[in-house]
Amino acid sequence: MKSIFPLIMALLSYASVFSQLVINEIDADNPSTDTQEFVELKSENPYEQIQNKVLVFFNGGNDESYLAVDLDGYETDVNGLLVIGNAAISPVPQIIIADNKIQNGPDAVAIYNGSTSGFPKGTLATSNELIDAMVYGTNDSNATNLMQLLGEQTQYNEGAGGNTNSLQLQEDGSYIADSPNPRQLNDGSGVLLNALTISIDVDVINEGDDLIISFELDQPAQTQLQFQVSFDNDSFDLSDYAAAETIVIPQNQTLAQTVVAITDDELDEGDEEMYIEVSGLPNEYVSNNSLLVRVHDNDYVVEDWGLPTSPTFNHVVPLVPEGYYSAISGKSGGDLKQAIQDIVANPNVVRAQTYKDVFNILKEADKSPENSNRVWLVYSEESRSILDQQNSSQSAGKWNREHTFPRSRGGFSDIMGDSFADGKEVFWETSADSLRHANSDAHAIRAADSSENISRGNQFYGEYTGPSSNLGSFKGDVARGILFLDVRYNDLEVVNGYPDGEEGKFGDLQTLLDWHRNDPPDDHEKNRNNVVYEWQYNRNPFIDMPDLVEYLWGNKQGEVWENSLDADKVKNRKALVTPNPSNGQLFLSGSNKMEMNVYGLDGKLYETNTINPGWFKLDIQSGIYILKLTSNEVTYASRIIIN
Repeated sequence: MKSIFPLIMALLSYASVFSQLVINEIDADNPSTDTQEFVELKSENPYEQIQNKVLVFFNGGNDESYLAVDLDGYETDVNGLLVIGNAAISPVPQIIIADNKIQNGPDAVAIYNGSTSGFPKGTLATSNELIDAMVYGTNDSNATNLMQLLGEQTQYNEGAGGNTNSLQLQEDGSYIADSPNPRQLNDGSGVLLNALTISIDVDVINEGDDLIISFELDQPAQTQLQFQVSFDNDSFDLSDYAAAETIVIPQNQTLAQTVVAITDDELDEGDEEMYIEVSGLPNEYVSNNSLLVRVHDNDYVVEDWGLPTSPTFNHVVPLVPEGYYSAISGKSGGDLKQAIQDIVANPNVVRAQTYKDVFNILKEADKSPENSNRVWLVYSEESRSILDQQNSSQSAGKWNREHTFPRSRGGFSDIMGDSFADGKEVFWETSADSLRHANSDAHAIRAADSSENISRGNQFYGEYTGPSSNLGSFKGDVARGILFLDVRYNDLEVVNGYPDGEEGKFGDLQTLLDWHRNDPPDDHEKNRNNVVYEWQYNRNPFIDMPDLVEYLWGNKQGEVWENSLDADKVKNRKALVTPNPSNGQLFLSGSNKMEMNVYGLDGKLYETNTINPGWFKLDIQSGIYILKLTSNEVTYASRIIIN
């Protein structure tokens, strides 16, 4: 008969390591896109309720916290494990955190008695109330000071950056690098959980279609298995689908299926994403995955103007306020440039928004005229779903914000508050000397394919001409955006050639002039100018009046600029609508019968009608709108406020 004494001693030794909640495993860098990072905690007993504890992550560069996760109220599983990680981890973690949150090292993670309120971002590492900690890296130099603050003697390394290892706790209290095994004990013991995997028959579904979802176990169910499934995600809710919420897998079976009927609601809500997630599994089961499914809204808006690659020119009316450009008439040279700057950088009028707000601006300004749920991408000349906005280090198939005047060339970057999107009516005051606001100036920031944005880098135009076989539809647009910044900010200048090492200077001027001349403003760009104006309260004059470029940099330098009758053509004194603000009851004077369109600031058409001079009523909710009236004689466009 074999002696069981060595086995008992081994179990006691292993259990002694877990006399308290400990860090059992960490994978801080997996894969290079950082979408499968996790920390696994281990309790002494299974199903242990965690009370008054917090998991804190520290930056080895400054020894300060950058993330804290409250553990209060969570419970470890049948093996005493609790996983905190990304949604793509399999099995699914009990606590989900955003991708690319866990830093690669040299950094640290620690468990404390307390809560997140005791560890705001920037809290210095401490051993007070410390339960367990480990310092880790990816073959980095030791974070000596951080180790000292946490009372740790060793820094453990997963391997080189981009590795697929995790660090796993051993019986002697040390860690080794090995293949990740979340929700499993590191020594291979414990209960092997029966994993449930979700699969679907398509990756994308349209409104009005049905989606078949399969739920499959690794091993047959020992008894009938019943669990819940949910589909809601942000704006995608019960109004968007019909489906069973309880799923049953019969005894000795491994598979169940259900059908989700996607509602065709005839509303333009934009594309959405369904999140398929199971809950209520018994202790011996674990969910292997969750799924995000794209739902295309078929009620998108198609504009009556063309794409930049098939441009139109007479469908969009520039919404120029009456008299907006009157001060530049009769001026030339430096006086003309100064007069333009006095308008587009007027500190009493112009607003600066945050860099995070720019994402929302681009969703309006760069919206594809063929599908309001997609954005048009500069350089690559294609549209992409608004939902594919890049929010992590993963760039493939994503779109992001491209500074046509690169930040590294201009000397501007993120500032305090840039990471918050606070909307149109929250803004910074700005002036011609506020170079920091060029970082979020949407006149020169475009939606771009993330990978192409990386390829462009900070090259000058002329060095960079776009991806191969492009049609050049972006060239005039980016030229006018760059020239706008030259006038808008005192410390930026467009020059001939490629001024490497000269901060604030950008080239090549002659290339940009050629691009401007060969690709005039089309309807897509005019609409963009209107949208950006609604956020920033300044317009790009080189879109409204392209000939101005020649008077400042081209073949008419030094000549006197005179406003044409078209300079303020969208406001005409023959038509007048009063009062403003109003309760919706308005009076049209000085005109004949006119076609009326009322747009929201998001470009949505709220009301259309034909009106005669006299009183008329707008049946819309309170807010700010653009009122556009047209006839054969006149076009009138104005911002109106409905109380």
